[in-house]
Order: sequence, then structure tokens, then C-alpha cells
Amino acid sequence: MSDAPQDARFADADEGPLRLRAQDPEDLTILSALVQDAVVTVGDVAWLKQNRRFAALVNRFRWEGQTRTPERVRSLLVIEGVTAVRSQGVDPRDKDTVLSLLSLAWEAGEDGAGRVVVTLAGDGVIAVEVEALEILLKDVTKPYLAPSRRAPSHPE
Repeated sequence: MSDAPQDARFADADEGPLRLRAQDPEDLTILSALVQDAVVTVGDVAWLKQNRRFAALVNRFRWEGQTRTPERVRSLLVIEGVTAVRSQGVDPRDKDTVLSLLSLAWEAGEDGAGRVVVTLAGDGVIAVEVEALEILLKDVTKPYLAPSRRAPSHPE
């Protein structure tokens, strides 16, 4: 039997709530995969300017549980050290509009600063300027049956 370390697999995952932090582009790739197809209303997205924080309370599809009944879970997505937020294709006054997250990406700037780009379905984008890459994803409810009773799909 080998004592060599093995890569982690979804099948080995704990069933407990996620609490993950991204502090480099590789970490962000993992968070991006976990929030793909999350949905959020505009009213559940906030830039807390005085706290230098961008937060969204999303309904995340549980990609890590692909082998069982499709589930969603409410999760906080928090970006720290925010200096500015810009959006395209999102009306901040229309609080009931539902946004669907496609991906999170990092655009590096100078001295560790940069931009977190939140790409939304329908050509929407939220660009979050930050002093450094620091994002938290934390499940805050128990998983529930996905209302559609199926996993999201993306035709090629």
C-alpha cells in the first residue's frame, strides 16, 4: 500500500456545508465551478461601500452532489477589499430581477489588486475592483430539492 498523497474527489466530500475562501486564481477556479448556475435576485446583491465588501445571497446548485437528487443551497458569496463596483446589463433598481451566475474570473492589476468579473447569463457582467483577491463562499442553509428537479444544462 502506497503512502503517496491522493487528489481529492467529489465522491470523498463531506456532506456538510461548504465554507471556502479564494485567495489566488487557482482557488477562484474552484469557487467559480461551485457557483456556476447559482441564481440570485438583484435585491439579494449588495455593495457595502463603508465595509469595502460586495455580498450576494445566492441559491447555489450543489454540483458537488451530482450523484443524488438535484439540490440547491443558500450561500453567501462575499468579496472583500472592494474599491468599486460596475455592472452592465443589471438594473440595480429592479430588485426582483433574477440573475444567473455563469462564472467568476480574476483580472490581475498592479501590486496584487485587480478585478473579480462576475459573468451572468444574458450578457450581464458585474466587475468588482479589489485591493487583493479574497472571496468567501459559505453555505448558510440546509440543502433543498432543486425546484426544477434537475441539474442545469448548457447546450454546446
